[in-house]
Amino acid sequence: MKITVQKISNSRNLIFMMIKYNMKIIFANRFIWFFLVAFLVFVGISVIAVFDNNNIGKSFIYGSLILPGFLLLFYPTVFGIQNDEDARVLEILFGIPDYRYKVWLVRLVMTFLFLYLIMIFFSWLASVGLYRINVFEMAGQLMFPLFFIGMHAFMLSTMIKNGNGTAVVVVLIGIALLILQGLIYRSMWNVFHNPFNIPGGMNDVIWQGVTLKNRLFLVNGGILFLLMGMFKLQKREKFIK
Repeated sequence: MKITVQKISNSRNLIFMMIKYNMKIIFANRFIWFFLVAFLVFVGISVIAVFDNNNIGKSFIYGSLILPGFLLLFYPTVFGIQNDEDARVLEILFGIPDYRYKVWLVRLVMTFLFLYLIMIFFSWLASVGLYRINVFEMAGQLMFPLFFIGMHAFMLSTMIKNGNGTAVVVVLIGIALLILQGLIYRSMWNVFHNPFNIPGGMNDVIWQGVTLKNRLFLVNGGILFLLMGMFKLQKREKFIK
């Protein structure tokens, strides 16, 4: 019995240390700053909306949480490859067959799991201070566009192999998508589709169908970007110079 308890305790400590170590690598010890910026952005948007007497509901909360979520996701997905290169870890990862895939997959899973927990926290704050919502539903809906954007950024980072260059491309693509949003607002192809903002004159059932198709598009697109990024990681000579 004592041996079993000791094994469980050792396994728990090992898992905790692994999570702590990978989180340091993912955010490069800068997580607190990204969290504070995301929190301040969310608070700033909320305060401005309250003073402007805007119509605050699920649609507004969803829109106000996408940007903070993207800010938290931006650094680990865009600068992940460069951080490994700067830390001289890249050579070690490519020296172990298939190990690099496991490392980056674990980091991505941890990143999105951590992001989901933070989105639950932000949704709870919004539910307490702005408008009563289902925090798990809100956080779950937010993860669809964040997953798509994050996987796209990860794929671009494996292609460009430079954090600053990837950041510029991701921002430009984001601006282009925002510009095009007006043209594809009612379409399933809208990356920033807001499931809680039903257009006037559209039937609820039709809008739910558009939302379902949009979510399938975002999930499938995100998985495709992930696979393309992992495929790019096979080309060792492109990363090791």
